[in-house]
Amino acid sequence: MERSLLSVRAALVLALAVLAGIGAGVLTALAGDGAARSVLYGLAAAGVAVPFFDRLVEPGVPQDAGRGPAAGGGGDD
Repeated sequence: MERSLLSVRAALVLALAVLAGIGAGVLTALAGDGAARSVLYGLAAAGVAVPFFDRLVEPGVPQDAGRGPAAGGGGDD
């Protein structure tokens, strides 16, 4: 099987950023601004959304994280 170009996390972050940019552009257009300004606002929103969603979407956590005595998963109470 071939490797994918993007990881699932990167694809999710980019998809959410694109959706945020489209939403900002549509709302700007509905507010009555011109098409050029709507595109610029959409691009700006997408640019700000990438680092936001990058921090929001947690990187992969191993299956056993959270199990063990340190996590309260089974001690001598």
